Amino acid sequence: MRKRYTNLDGVTNNKSFKDMLKWNKERRSKVKDLSVNIPHCPNKQVNAIRANRSQTSYTWIGHSTFLIQMNGLNILTDPVWAKRMGFQKRLTEPGISLTDLPEIDVVVISHGHYDHLDFPTLKKLKGNPQFFVPAGLKSLFERRGYKKIIEMNWWDCVEYKEIAIHFVPAQHWTRRTMTDMNTSHWGGFIFQSLSETMYFVGDTGYFSGFSEIGRRFNIDTVFMPIGAYEPEWFMKESHINPEDSVKAFLELGAKLFVPMHYGTYWLADDTGTEALERLYREWEKQQLPMKQLMVLLLGETVIS
Repeated sequence: MRKRYTNLDGVTNNKSFKDMLKWNKERRSKVKDLSVNIPHCPNKQVNAIRANRSQTSYTWIGHSTFLIQMNGLNILTDPVWAKRMGFQKRLTEPGISLTDLPEIDVVVISHGHYDHLDFPTLKKLKGNPQFFVPAGLKSLFERRGYKKIIEMNWWDCVEYKEIAIHFVPAQHWTRRTMTDMNTSHWGGFIFQSLSETMYFVGDTGYFSGFSEIGRRFNIDTVFMPIGAYEPEWFMKESHINPEDSVKAFLELGAKLFVPMHYGTYWLADDTGTEALERLYREWEKQQLPMKQLMVLLLGETVIS
């Protein structure tokens, strides 16, 4: 019998067919403007990041995909360059094309949903990356011929070329077929060098684990999801809203907030601009310094 993974605090995401019908009915009644999209950075540093093997940097590709450069390694998070997600076309082009990427050393996968694990993208990556995946996903990679796979459970840590890679909890679920519901895990990754700690949250609802993660790590930069939260009665267990993402940031005690998981695919009823507007309002409400909020353009690179 296959193992089924669960969330902390007994939280489940068991939505019924009736719930799906209710959501679809609500969606048809809403009018959303999808014509205003996240802009691309006008001054992309493609040549610089391809040559970089010494400075720490991060570049937003779109959705949950970042190129992180750390300790001379090129790390990709949840690489997805897919033009469609289900019936929905991608709203924005990736910030950097696959052909403009440097050779990739490390790929981390937060969970098995198609907007976070896209095998056609992985097949096109340059280099021979080491994959870090949640427990339960290794066999799926091996069936496709991948050999450099490290499977991780929550709180596992792997030392890889002078970077400590930690797999930490998230509140979510996963499925790729009709029969594999939650047969692999989900979570976030923390990249820890001697000089910097970055936390890629993955896909999550708001949960008590943020406080524990904040106690265990001194986080410099957190890549935090803010989108795909509407309708909240349907999404809240699995997708954090902008207000709760700020609450989580404060509980983490991180220094810098980089929003993600918005404006690339229309996975829920909110739009990218709505998510950002709510984020800015909550940031101001909490009277947080704007220098701690790093909202990126697509393809924008920050050297930290």
